[in-house]
Amino acid sequence: MKTHHYILLTTAFFIILFYDENVGLNLGILGIIYSVLTWHKTPERNKTKVFYTLVLTSVLSSVAFAWYGDFPSFLAVVSSLLLLSYRSKNKRMKTLLLIPVFVVNCFTFFCRFFSFDQWLPKRNISRLWQKLFAFILIPIILIAIFFGIYSVGSDHFANLFTNIELDVNFWQLFCITILGTFIAFNYWTYTVEKLIYKQNHVLDNTFHEKDKTVKSSYSFLDLDAERMSGVISFFSLNVLLIFFIITYNYEQFYEVAKTPSQLSEETHERVNAVIMSIIMAILVIMFYFKSSFNFDPKAGLLKTLAKIWILLNTVLIISAMIKNSEYIINYGFTYKRLGVYGFLILALIGLIMTFIKIQGKKRNAFLFNTMTWYFYGTILACSYINWGGFITSQNMKRNDFVVNYHVKSINFSDKKLLEYAEEKNDKNLKKQIISKVEKEKSPTFLSKILYYETLKE
Repeated sequence: MKTHHYILLTTAFFIILFYDENVGLNLGILGIIYSVLTWHKTPERNKTKVFYTLVLTSVLSSVAFAWYGDFPSFLAVVSSLLLLSYRSKNKRMKTLLLIPVFVVNCFTFFCRFFSFDQWLPKRNISRLWQKLFAFILIPIILIAIFFGIYSVGSDHFANLFTNIELDVNFWQLFCITILGTFIAFNYWTYTVEKLIYKQNHVLDNTFHEKDKTVKSSYSFLDLDAERMSGVISFFSLNVLLIFFIITYNYEQFYEVAKTPSQLSEETHERVNAVIMSIIMAILVIMFYFKSSFNFDPKAGLLKTLAKIWILLNTVLIISAMIKNSEYIINYGFTYKRLGVYGFLILALIGLIMTFIKIQGKKRNAFLFNTMTWYFYGTILACSYINWGGFITSQNMKRNDFVVNYHVKSINFSDKKLLEYAEEKNDKNLKKQIISKVEKEKSPTFLSKILYYETLKE
């Protein structure tokens, strides 16, 4: 199949799946269709290990959305398919450039779509396809566009068609067709502008030969002064961080116990301070090790002090994790407390990657390229795992289990709550959950969320 066949086919699937439906199972099905067609269309030279991994994650993300239908799974589907499309055509392009490529293609959609010679076959198309395109498709599109415009501008014109007994929502059909075409066209025919393509080398992980020359970064500082500035800075920051770790741990583990609300507020403030400290630490190291000092034979002390600072920041993260664990043991699981673990783990990975950057003499782009994939992995983890069910199942074991909170604020915990209602013989809770499940089961097949279909009433 040619590119225009893929555009027409996926647009047709979009219309069939989404006409007169809510977003649900249909988006999961569409995601799988896009994944399979991308695998089929991609040439063998671009089918790398990363590509096959993205095919798998795209299918799994689509299944996750069909199962949960929430925002994390939606984000996983979109990011997986965008990465899959991007890698299917540009296996050497850096992942970070996906965002500008995506934005530019969205803004240039109209210009590229009406440049028919660029994406439609010129003369090798059959006479039948020519007639179909010229005599049917183009007139239908134009009629649909102007019908919508004239219907909005004149009530009498719109009323002319009210007596026609066609159970078709033309306005919805028109909007879905435009949206489906927009998505399909941008997915299958996106282009990488030369200006963006030329920036690809800037994001290389390793230094080029011309970058290995040891020289000062700024004209107003010579190399020795800049190196000494780094030594003094990292030595001072290490001393400062040692004192902060001591006071931080004293406040967390030795101060008088406070109320749950005070403890919650202080814990989140301290975790925010830790995360900001880690981000600033990585930025400072990136500032000093952006070029010359990676290859400076006299920068041994500077590198040692930077590694000590990474180690001390790791101790800070571990302290925050221990306090968050203590907080969970005392007061139970919530989304925020699990989110704290997620942010701290990402911060720890960032420090490890920073250490590798210094040890392996990598460019700053190495950190951005690597952390992009870890952020993507975090999105997948958020979408694949039923965190709501996990939170409820763990908190059910507590004597201070708050039923109302889990009913109203925790998603996809219905199965566990039904088990709890059976165990406690709580008829009101059981009735409330069953009523919610029945409501979620009421949409049509393509709009359903599969999670609720697995629950027995």
